[in-house]
Amino acid sequence: MLRITELKLPLGHPPEALAAAIRDRLGIAPEELIDHAVARRAHDARRKSAIQMVYSVDVTLKDEAAVLARFADDRHVQPTPDTGYRPPVQAPAGRRGLRPVVIGAGPCGLFAGLILAQMGFRPIILERGKVVRERTKDTWGLWRRGVLNPESNVQFGEGGAGTFSDGKLYSQIKDPRFLGRKVLTEFVKAGAPEEILTEAHPHIGTFRLVTMVESMRRTIQDLGGEYRFEHRVEDFDIATAPDGGRRLRGLHLHTGEYLEADHVVLAVGHSARGTFQTLYDRGVHIEAKPFSMGVRIEHPQSWIDRARFGTCAGHPDLGAAAYSLSHHCSNGRTVYSFCMCPGGRVVAATSEEGRVVTNGMSQYSRAEFNANSGFVVGIDPERDYPGHPLAGIDFQRHWESRAFVAGGSSYQAPGQKVGDFLAGRASTEFGEVMPSYKPGVHLTDLAQCLPDFVVDAFREALPVFGRQIANYDHPDAMMTGVETRTSSPVRITRGRDFQSLNTVGLFPAGEGAGYAGGILSAGVDGIKVAEAVAQSLVAAG
Repeated sequence: MLRITELKLPLGHPPEALAAAIRDRLGIAPEELIDHAVARRAHDARRKSAIQMVYSVDVTLKDEAAVLARFADDRHVQPTPDTGYRPPVQAPAGRRGLRPVVIGAGPCGLFAGLILAQMGFRPIILERGKVVRERTKDTWGLWRRGVLNPESNVQFGEGGAGTFSDGKLYSQIKDPRFLGRKVLTEFVKAGAPEEILTEAHPHIGTFRLVTMVESMRRTIQDLGGEYRFEHRVEDFDIATAPDGGRRLRGLHLHTGEYLEADHVVLAVGHSARGTFQTLYDRGVHIEAKPFSMGVRIEHPQSWIDRARFGTCAGHPDLGAAAYSLSHHCSNGRTVYSFCMCPGGRVVAATSEEGRVVTNGMSQYSRAEFNANSGFVVGIDPERDYPGHPLAGIDFQRHWESRAFVAGGSSYQAPGQKVGDFLAGRASTEFGEVMPSYKPGVHLTDLAQCLPDFVVDAFREALPVFGRQIANYDHPDAMMTGVETRTSSPVRITRGRDFQSLNTVGLFPAGEGAGYAGGILSAGVDGIKVAEAVAQSLVAAG
């Protein structure tokens, strides 16, 4: 089988045009093409008047060797890569010893648990929050009634923070083993639409993610894995040898239980602040890392569609338009769009009382009125919170608390129209764009809950982005603050064996440990760490 890449056809082409384009590209007769299947589909909208569909296609031919020889120097005609997943080891029959433990049931922990279960190691998965449907009820409790459950919310519970997001399933990580394909394949088995295997920018949406997470839990349990919900890890039992070496021996749970464990995947997510403190107190190597902060900015989706697609806006092959923007400011900061959610809403994402955090989410249809994205500035440890590995957490908490007060101290979010923000005055009434954040938006001046350098950078970047996306800086566009949980403010440093630099048996993983960003990359990291755990278990006998 051969793969042809960068095969372009006009928007709205008939289905039969793809086979004709394959034959033309390869210079073959109709009877030489046995079969073809789309491997990837994207669109090129750089010219709004002539938007093209761009395909990668796997083809079966009568004489593939002859065709491949003719295109030997063409990187767009190559053998189809083998994207199948093969686990590196299997648990020995009748294996004895401690079972591996996974802390956290977000995307990283989910795939770490799944791979360990598929290899026969019967993992124990500890999740501080609730099963996903109960967690969903608690999350809606904050959105509808302003009632926060600190252990069950957007950040904590089965499925992790990605459950209440756009469900984006693409990443820019290097993936020579096609582990991302393994993630997508497992999602399809769990009920995701098959098109995520071919779309260039696949997404799922919150409601579908809920049922998929449940399906994958059942798969893990059927393979011998065990879930323990509402089991928060309170402490880590780490033994120090006479030579100074450190080894994990077990976990203290908030239930009072002690769980003996010597292979633990730490997949706690970027908001497990108490766990980060405990790890630091126990001497686990941890360091500050950059993250970003800012606001959510909203525009009517129709504005974005017209700006990106022109007269083709609304075409079913294009869907709701997205964007990606970046600007290097004169004050040395970079402003960029983050986690853009077409046809979605802004949601309350705090996990701590007395603080306001925003995030964005979409359903699979992406059919809601507004588009939103993070509008954020890069934050650097040496420049903005030097001196302590956990100082980034204090930085986040400070501005989240300021946002809570600016929003009226009721989990409403502080909001401001772009025109008022640029003019340096508080907003007093909504304009053409109504914010989607629940439990509500309190109009004010966002400058009181953002650092001065962020305010200055935003005021420079907004007109720049407005020249790239029409109406981006429209006076009535809405900004809602604050967005602080773009990524983990710490890295729990690990070595090439995926274990903590100074604690044997502890395997930091995923976004919370500073090694992923988003559902797909977190899932891929979970697979890599699970493989390392399995290899270590086999080596130990």
